[in-house]
Amino acid sequence: MARFATLLLDLDDTLYPASSGLWEAIGDRINRFMVEHVGIEPERAPGLRRFYFEHYGTSLNGLIRNHGIDPYAYLRFVHDLPLADYLAPDPQLRFMIENLAIAPVIFTNADTAHARRVLTVLGISDLIDQVIDIIALDWINKPEVAAYRRALELCHQPDPRRCLVVDDQLRNLAPASDLGMGTVLVGRLTSADGVDHTIERAADLLGAVPELKRTPAHESWHSTSD
Repeated sequence: MARFATLLLDLDDTLYPASSGLWEAIGDRINRFMVEHVGIEPERAPGLRRFYFEHYGTSLNGLIRNHGIDPYAYLRFVHDLPLADYLAPDPQLRFMIENLAIAPVIFTNADTAHARRVLTVLGISDLIDQVIDIIALDWINKPEVAAYRRALELCHQPDPRRCLVVDDQLRNLAPASDLGMGTVLVGRLTSADGVDHTIERAADLLGAVPELKRTPAHESWHSTSD
């Protein structure tokens, strides 16, 4: 029996290259939100945003806890970007997902609306049935251990050892590893302490973890099967 039955894929800077500039653009929108909607001085916003990200896992949770913001208004504002200016369809990523033996689940600190827009531009939205977002996580975000436990519940996976997590941040993989999950770090070629595999791009996943590859013996989990 293959070890993994559940695959959790991060979204931003994981399914597309960090060099796209999208995450930086989102960061600029967060700074603007802090200035325009919270009243934080412009010169303080970038440093405070980084502080909240480091201490709460997301700037959002720092703003909720310290300023009582409306999280839905925040998510709408910070993700209001022309994604096609940063991303493009990725046939190699699509090929990888089509050839998975198990259905992938997006596991993100963003919201489903943003995730679906990203997946659409990348050309893979039709291959993703489930998105576990910050709302489904009850506003508990990675790298909080409770977020991973909640994700397992939402995937109906009682055994963390049968779950593989793919992310671009080491800090998001450490709790997964502590729970017994398999881990893949995206964005580097050399090995890294505390993770099982490292890959340059998400499209390289099957090369690193070949047991995930669909074979003729597998029933396809998506409607575009051969």
